[in-house]
Amino acid sequence: MKITADTNVLVRALVQDDLEQAKAASALLQEAELVAIPLPVLCELVWVLRRVYAFSPADCVQAIEALLTSRTVVTDRPSVTAGLKLLTTGGDFADGVIAFGGRALGAERMATFDRRAAHLLNESGEPVLLLSS
Repeated sequence: MKITADTNVLVRALVQDDLEQAKAASALLQEAELVAIPLPVLCELVWVLRRVYAFSPADCVQAIEALLTSRTVVTDRPSVTAGLKLLTTGGDFADGVIAFGGRALGAERMATFDRRAAHLLNESGEPVLLLSS
């Protein structure tokens, strides 16, 4: 079976906080021939792990990297790598994904009001236009 994994399936498999759901989610992920993980799912996953389960950025990086080691997982790996790079430096995974995705679509730089994101993106080599409010 080829599936798209929703955020809640990944959370259950990673966190194991509901034993029945964790067992079902883990079994599904192990048995699936292909597990598609769209970028919004990974952005939500990091948000949930950070806000609800108090995962550190390093724990989130480790969780996503563990998912990516599976030969059945399919995702936009270059975008995920950009997100992980920013998360590792203290930024937001989604900001890294967004900046990378924009460049892939032809943008020259990411425009934002977020000073922290702009600084971290700039430090990682992503061109940024910081708008003032």
